Amino acid sequence: MSDLNRGIMKFDGADKPIVVAVSAVLIFGGIIALITWALKSAYAV
Repeated sequence: MSDLNRGIMKFDGADKPIVVAVSAVLIFGGIIALITWALKSAYAV
């Protein structure tokens, strides 16, 4: 069992590269969206 198939991702295939890539894109996209929203709210850009 891979280390990526443990924790909150407890399903078969959780360690497939495409699943890891999609998860990373969603997480980083959310972070970038929050940073963008915060900068737009804090400064008149």
